[in-house]
Amino acid sequence: RCLLPLFLGLFQGALLLFFALFVTYDEPSVQAEDANLVANQVYSTFPFFQDIQVMLVVGLGLLLTFLPRYGLSALTHNFLLLNYSMQWALVLQGFIHHFQHGQVHLDLHKLLISEFAAVTVLISVGTILGRTSPCQLLVMASCEVPVYLASEWVIVNCLGVLDVGGTITIHVFSCYFGLGVSKALFWAGQKPLHPKETPTPRSDLMSLVGMLILWVFWPSFVAVLCQPGDAQHRAILNTLLAMSASAVTTVVASSLLERDGKLSPGHLQNGSLAGGVAIGAVADMALPPVAALALGSLSAMACVLGFRFLTPLLGRKFALQDQCGIHNLHGLPGILGAAASAVAVLVASKDTSGSHFSQQALCQAAGLAVAIGVSLVAGLLTGAALRLPCLARPPERLCFDDSLYFKFQDQAKSLGPGSTTEERALVLKE
Repeated sequence: RCLLPLFLGLFQGALLLFFALFVTYDEPSVQAEDANLVANQVYSTFPFFQDIQVMLVVGLGLLLTFLPRYGLSALTHNFLLLNYSMQWALVLQGFIHHFQHGQVHLDLHKLLISEFAAVTVLISVGTILGRTSPCQLLVMASCEVPVYLASEWVIVNCLGVLDVGGTITIHVFSCYFGLGVSKALFWAGQKPLHPKETPTPRSDLMSLVGMLILWVFWPSFVAVLCQPGDAQHRAILNTLLAMSASAVTTVVASSLLERDGKLSPGHLQNGSLAGGVAIGAVADMALPPVAALALGSLSAMACVLGFRFLTPLLGRKFALQDQCGIHNLHGLPGILGAAASAVAVLVASKDTSGSHFSQQALCQAAGLAVAIGVSLVAGLLTGAALRLPCLARPPERLCFDDSLYFKFQDQAKSLGPGSTTEERALVLKE
């Protein structure tokens, strides 16, 4: 009742102070040529940025509504975490990378990088969705954002990994960070199936709509950081081909694996997006179109097979909780995309007879190892911190239920001004 508004109020107050003291915009350029260059950058980047906003706020939010009695919480917490993590990333970026002459100069590119940091949080919380309180999710975001920014700097700037679409730096990192949090938080063992956990046709339909929105706008997410021109054009085309192949392959694989040839909504909601995850590491490379189609098909097969066989196996052998199956959508296709990037670089080295490309292939593998190792260790430590009783973890019987966090009209009527304390306690218990 008090912890969440206190936490967010102090955070927003501190952020207001930080912005008042240190954050400013770039001074407007006097020369017409420079002004036109800035205008072109804004007009070329902002449409991609808006597409990504729709993906994260609407598409990803609806994708998480497959839990029938947790849809309002999933949408709201997703929206809250996006804004909280983006502002937190802006502060950390400003202090670490962009603090010059006592000021942080804010622009659209810095905001976009902060949005990518928020994406890692939105993906990672999928492992513990429905079983944690908003305070726990905010603490998780506070820990994950600085670790992501550090690992992304090491992978891209120190190792020189090619990953324009965030396959390694975003998808692989966020997947194994979330799995580490889940393992440390639920260390006692695998939870039995909760009675409110089973999706309904209506909740699956809402989640499928979210998948469709993500599918449409995903090329913008992959291509936004590419160099304008040929590289950006290739990234868009490769992403469209990979995602189209993953959508078709998902239907094939799901129909073959399910009884009577029926389709699994969970397979469709995730496998159709697997191609977009895998293609990010090679999207701007000079690949033949058939390579993008093959990578999309392989990633979709890996995702569907992961849901069918790997997730139950990890639950039985390692007591690993993965509520949204992010290991199947982000982990397996992410590893496949990283391997594809190393292979693509090696193939390029044979064509040009240069040793530089062979070293780059090793860098791609090293970047994958760093992303998995750092995220797992940091996730385990964060999950241990989330076990603190002061973070208001919900009891098991109240998990996956919107009524724990939201006031509905029928509850307001039942809790009228004349109701007694016993009546209020009875309604809360129900």
